Amino acid sequence: MITSKVKYLGSLRTTATHLRSGETIITDAPVDNNGKGGAFSPTDLLATSLANCMMTIMGMAANTHGIDLGEVEAEVTKVMGTEPRRVTEIHVSFNFPNQSTYSEKDKKILENAAMTCPVFYSLHPDIRKEVQFNW
Repeated sequence: MITSKVKYLGSLRTTATHLRSGETIITDAPVDNNGKGGAFSPTDLLATSLANCMMTIMGMAANTHGIDLGEVEAEVTKVMGTEPRRVTEIHVSFNFPNQSTYSEKDKKILENAAMTCPVFYSLHPDIRKEVQFNW
């Protein structure tokens, strides 16, 4: 089954449509690579997908174990390398709003869930993944 349809719009911009939901994402090439930087770049999406996936899996674990995850936020930093141009590092920093409500067991469950998400395992092992949990 086809997941998405991607179209080139010109000027280094694309649109991707998720076929099941109809939701769309626009990408632009980054400014440092001849683009406008007016939207996520494809490599931004790659890095951001790691945080999205980790949060989703933490949410599943939270539901299973009766943990109130709250409105967790993550900051993502992507580091680019050259020759070839590629993502070399992804830094994800999670900030938990209800820090005092998590037991040590809850923290271990959520951290383990995050570190076992499919995107984490799908990224090439040469990409350094630095994850911080700010309890």
